[in-house]
Amino acid sequence: MRKRFYFLLVALLWCGAITSAMSQNKTKPQAKPTASKQSDEKLLRHVVIFKFKDSATPAQVKEVERAFSALPSKIPTIIGYEWGTNVSPENLAQGYTHCFLVTFKNAADRDAYLPHPAHKEFGKILGPHLDKVLVIDFFGAKN
Repeated sequence: MRKRFYFLLVALLWCGAITSAMSQNKTKPQAKPTASKQSDEKLLRHVVIFKFKDSATPAQVKEVERAFSALPSKIPTIIGYEWGTNVSPENLAQGYTHCFLVTFKNAADRDAYLPHPAHKEFGKILGPHLDKVLVIDFFGAKN
């Protein structure tokens, strides 16, 4: 249980660092928003982490990677997308190898993504090769 907590903590910190680096604004600093305005500026981050079955071949995993990477061109509510494979030296990944970060303007856009036909079709490609999945959604501040 403790290892899972540390894994989740590391994953969230890693995703937060990537999100922060991605969203740094290169223009001049703006005044800090008020509390009500700040809530309007939150982006929804959808973190998806996969552990593939031992029987999944490299070609099958590559097919899943390609299919997930095609979703932003098929689902207009996706405003940001990144993915990568685990490179942590901490050995806390528990067999999870792939992390995908999908960004939405708000929860309604995420809610439209979940039942979208392209997302459902992706699930059919992924399903036979997936051992476990971990999904965490969080709101991150826009700079």
